[in-house]
Amino acid sequence: MVDYTEGSGKQYHTGVGPEDIGRYVILPGDPKRCKRIAEYFDEPRLVADSREFTTYTGMLEGEKVSVTSTGIGGPSAAIAIEELSKCGAHTFIRVGTCGGMQEDVLGGDLVIASGAVRMEGTSREYAPIEYPAVPDVSVLNALLHAAKKSGLRFHTGVVQCKDSFFGQHEPEIMPVGYELQNKWEAWLRMGCLASEMESAALFIAGSFLRVRVGACFLVVANQEREKKGLSNVQVHDTLCAIETAIEALRELILTDRDNTKEN
Repeated sequence: MVDYTEGSGKQYHTGVGPEDIGRYVILPGDPKRCKRIAEYFDEPRLVADSREFTTYTGMLEGEKVSVTSTGIGGPSAAIAIEELSKCGAHTFIRVGTCGGMQEDVLGGDLVIASGAVRMEGTSREYAPIEYPAVPDVSVLNALLHAAKKSGLRFHTGVVQCKDSFFGQHEPEIMPVGYELQNKWEAWLRMGCLASEMESAALFIAGSFLRVRVGACFLVVANQEREKKGLSNVQVHDTLCAIETAIEALRELILTDRDNTKEN
């Protein structure tokens, strides 16, 4: 592969090098969320700010950790996990937002993904569509433990991952609306909890790269409840999802440390 950095030692898109990041990384979409997440670290510092990729690094439980934003969608999320893994990161937690699909998935709830429908393009350039997009079980369990400890209302199950935000919300105006609407109905019947835009790419890329990936999401609202005239509260503050990811990261760090001592 061409070295587009011309020997700088930094990754081309994210601008980070091995010395800049920890082995454990939280991945929000919005660059503005990075500073807020980094405030949970000890001694956080901004180490890179390039395009949609903002990175802070600090310490958590005595371990070097980082937070890197990915922007919106699978392509940039895959670039982030590729470049961060090349710098030594091995554990990733995606923190983001989603739209509820089942009637009992309410605004303000958390969704922890146990799998993702690959209705997007990025993952298809990694693996055949038959290969499942699933999180690492240790990261999934850490997120579940964190959510249970907090007493938060949460759901665990399959999410739908797509590329077009407006294709989800206004499928009827799209030239391929017939396909979007039919598939949406199928996902509903199969019990998909929520719709978002990054998890499938991250799960598949993570499987290929042999790194651990998990994902938790704040439910902003539920368009199915809106369609049926049910109450549909909107919540935009991602604090509960951030704190769940931080607590899960603590557990993973401590568990990994204990396992290393045993070995």
